[in-house]
Amino acid sequence: MKEEKIKKMVREGYAKIAKNETSCCGQAATSNCCTKNGEEISRNIGYGESEMSSVPEGTNLGLGCGNPVALASLKEDETVLDLGSGGGFDCFLAANRVGKEGKVIGVDMTPEMIDKARQNARKGKYENVEFRLGEIENLPVADGTVDVVISNCVINLSPNKRRVFEEAFRVLRPSGRLMVSDIVLLKELPEMIRKNVEAYIGCLSGAEMKEKYLQLIREAGFQKVRIVQEEHFLVEYMVNDPIAQAIVKASELSIAKVKEIGDSVASVKICGVKLK
Repeated sequence: MKEEKIKKMVREGYAKIAKNETSCCGQAATSNCCTKNGEEISRNIGYGESEMSSVPEGTNLGLGCGNPVALASLKEDETVLDLGSGGGFDCFLAANRVGKEGKVIGVDMTPEMIDKARQNARKGKYENVEFRLGEIENLPVADGTVDVVISNCVINLSPNKRRVFEEAFRVLRPSGRLMVSDIVLLKELPEMIRKNVEAYIGCLSGAEMKEKYLQLIREAGFQKVRIVQEEHFLVEYMVNDPIAQAIVKASELSIAKVKEIGDSVASVKICGVKLK
């Protein structure tokens, strides 16, 4: 699929999520994505009860595949950038950590998500959080102005991941950190899955091979790149999830093939540092 077609498809898919408050991307090892509410999904992927209760109602759409904020070791007064900020869940959690003197910027390419996030910010009276409409491949952020870049199950949706990491490197200050949670592949998916629309919006067919994903981060200039945590998808998710069911139906896959696909996907938390 061409880049613009992919972006249009993802934008439309997530616009529907913003309006309906349903999720289409989650950590498959423990959540039945698109059927469980945001809190249950988030609880299963590492968010604590205190975190979930500290943000405005309607903020948590259950779209993530990990908890990058918890791993980013945020400090007071820091500036944090969230790539693909959605309804603002991770942004608000980050804002609570960096304090009033800190700043959080959320970037999302879906106008409906930006509107939702801004409403949530007003509801929660977050004065140190700002949401900007833009693409993560072309960030509306100045060079060297950010201390930490986070992202939660979004970069896999980008058709140009190399550019995303280059942009993240550009906006970070020296010693700035990258901390992302994402979906990666352990082996190649069948062509019929890679070309499937539901699979792309569900964070599956856009996923990159794990080693290639790490390589792209290093080539962007990051050092000390490592996987902090890795969890594999369970077969039960692939069999029961509505998106997976749609993929199976459209592609006429056997259960055996679905199990094979489940063994090919992992949720990872990755960190890196911009030393210069």
